Amino acid sequence: MRVYELARKLKVPTKKLLNILSEWGIEGKTNLSGLTSQEIKEIEEILKERSLEEKPAGKVLPARDPIVTFLGHVDHGKTSLLDAIRNTQVARSEVGGITQKIGASEIYFQGRRIVFIDTPGHEAFTAMRAQGARVTDIAVLVIAADDGVMPQTEEAISHARAANVPILVAINKIDKENANPERVRRQLTKYDLTPEEWGGETICVEVSALKKKGLDELLEMILLQAEIMELTADPDGKLEAVVVESEVHRKKGPCSTLIVKQGTLREGDVIIGGEVYGRVRALINWRGKRLKEAGPSTPVQVLGLSDVALPGQIFTRADSEKVARRMAEETKEKLRSQSMRKREKVTLESIFSSPKKEVKTLNIVFRADTQGSLRAIADVLSNMGDEEVKVEIISQGIGEVKKSDILLASSSRAIVVGFNVEVSPEIRSLASQEKVEIREYQIIYDIIKDIKLALKGMLEPVYTEQLIAKAEVRNTFRITHVGLIAGCYVTQGKVVKGAMVRVVRQGESVGKGEIVSLKRFDRDVNEVSAGLECGIKIEGVDDIRKEDLIEVYEQKRIR
Repeated sequence: MRVYELARKLKVPTKKLLNILSEWGIEGKTNLSGLTSQEIKEIEEILKERSLEEKPAGKVLPARDPIVTFLGHVDHGKTSLLDAIRNTQVARSEVGGITQKIGASEIYFQGRRIVFIDTPGHEAFTAMRAQGARVTDIAVLVIAADDGVMPQTEEAISHARAANVPILVAINKIDKENANPERVRRQLTKYDLTPEEWGGETICVEVSALKKKGLDELLEMILLQAEIMELTADPDGKLEAVVVESEVHRKKGPCSTLIVKQGTLREGDVIIGGEVYGRVRALINWRGKRLKEAGPSTPVQVLGLSDVALPGQIFTRADSEKVARRMAEETKEKLRSQSMRKREKVTLESIFSSPKKEVKTLNIVFRADTQGSLRAIADVLSNMGDEEVKVEIISQGIGEVKKSDILLASSSRAIVVGFNVEVSPEIRSLASQEKVEIREYQIIYDIIKDIKLALKGMLEPVYTEQLIAKAEVRNTFRITHVGLIAGCYVTQGKVVKGAMVRVVRQGESVGKGEIVSLKRFDRDVNEVSAGLECGIKIEGVDDIRKEDLIEVYEQKRIR
C-alpha cells in the first residue's frame, strides 16, 4: 500500500499521515507494504484523537491544484512525455489535437486537476523567477534512461533550485534496449537528489512516453507532492494572475496567457500589470472554450489588453480603466527614467561597498576544471560567512563558463567564479551585456581571499557623525504656508542644503532634522560658507529659538 492510498482510505491529509509515520520511525512517501492491519487501526485511532484536539484558526482556505513544469536535457522526451499525459499529438504536429495553444494545459486524474506549463527553456524559467513570480509549484526533471544526466540536466537542476521548487524525477525511455535507470539514480546522488529507494527524499518514477508506461504513477506522485505542500488559494481574495506567455494575433490583437494564483478573474474585469492594462473581453482555455471566469490555478488566454505582457508579470484588478491607465503610465514613466540610468554592474567590489541593508547573501555560479577542485573549493566557500552574511553556490559544474551560467547569474545577482576554466569571447560579450562579472582564478587561496573581502563589505554598515558646519540662530520668522525659518550666521564650515542638522540649546540637543530650504536674501542656494548670513528651514524641528546653535553633520561610514 502507498501512503497516499492509506491517506485517502483514512480520509486525512497526506502530510498529517506522514508526520505520524515519521513518529513511528517509518520514513518514505511511496511504499508502506510493511504495515500490518493492526498498525493501520492504531494510526486511525491516533488521527481521530488529534482531529478532536485540533481546532482550525481563522479562515480555512480551499486546496489549490498544482502547477507543473517539465525540465531537462534536449531530446530526453519532455514534450513527448507531456503529450502522452495529455493524450495529444503535439510532438508530431504543431497543431495536433490542441485546439488553442496558449502555453499551458490541464488534465484530470483521480478526480484532481493538474495544470502543466508548456516546457520553457531553462533561461525562460529563470527569467520568470527574476520577475518576482513563482509560477511553478513542482518541477519534473525528465532524464533519458539511455543517456543519463547531461549538461542541460545540470542546468535544469540549478534553475529549479534557484526558483526554490520541489523536484520530481521522471526517468524516461525505459523501453530502450540500452536503458539503465540505476545509473541515472547513481548520477542523481552527486547532485544531492538521492532517490527514496536509496533512503533519500527524491521521488523517481520510471516512465516511457512511447509505450505510455508509468504515467499513472508519475501523476500520482505529482498529486502526492502537491498534498504534502498543502497548496491553498482564496478564490474570493485579491486577484493575482501571472503571465506565462504573450503574442500578437493578427485578428485578436494582443493575447496573453495568465495563470490565476489567487482570487478569480472574470470577463469584464479591468486588470493592470506593469505597463499593460485593459478590460477583459474574453477568457479562453487551452481547448479554445470561452469561460466566464477563471479561479485559482486556471490558465486562460486573455483578450482585451493594451499590449503584450512580459512572462512573469503579475496582474491585479483595478477599479476602473481610467485608474488602470494612470497606473500603467506611471509605471511606464518610472521604467523610462530607470532605463536612462546606467544599470549597476554586480562585482565583488560593488558588493564590498554596498550599504544596502537587504544584501545578505553572496550568490556564486561556480565552474572548475576537475571534479576534485570543484568539490574542494565549493566546500570551503559554502562554509564561509557567519550569522549576518553567507555564501550560496546557486550552480556549480565542470568545464568552461556557458551562456546559461551568465543568464542565471544575471537573474540571481550572482558572481561567476571560474577556476582554471576557459571563457570564450562570446561569453565575455554576453556577460558584459548582462552586467555580470566573471572572476577567473588559478590559485585557490586567491578565491578565498576575495570572497572574504566581499563578505566583510556585506556586513551591516556602521556610521559615525562628522561635523561639517556650525551656525548661530540670530532670529526666527514664521511664514504662512512655509513654516518656521531660522535666520542664521555661519560661524564654521559650510552649510549645505539637504544635510542633516542638530539644534543645540544651552549645550543640549533639542531636535534633529534635514535642511530642506537654504536662502541668501531672496535667492535659493545650495550652500553657504562661514562668515555669511542665511535663512534655514529645517524639516523635523519646529522649536528653534534665538541664540540656538545649529550643528550640520554628515554620516560617515566606518565599516
